[in-house]
Amino acid sequence: MRPPPFPLAVLALLLSAAPAAPPAAAATVSSGQAEAKEAARAGNCTPTKVEVMRYGPGRQNDVVFKINCSENKDAFVLVQCRGRSCILLR
Repeated sequence: MRPPPFPLAVLALLLSAAPAAPPAAAATVSSGQAEAKEAARAGNCTPTKVEVMRYGPGRQNDVVFKINCSENKDAFVLVQCRGRSCILLR
């Protein structure tokens, strides 16, 4: 005796729920960019480009941003954000 076929609706639901984790992480990282830019401004750096150097998911998200400064094309600062509080590393 064969098992009943897997319903297509259940399969569609499972496939649509699978990619939900990466956008949630991206939303967390992008929400911390504003605070990271403010920390860079406090360190006398006018932010131009923001890159994520390290991302540690968890209850308290730990993100390190590399922020390029407009004063010098080779100048940048590193800002570490935990949750919504950010500090200037370098």
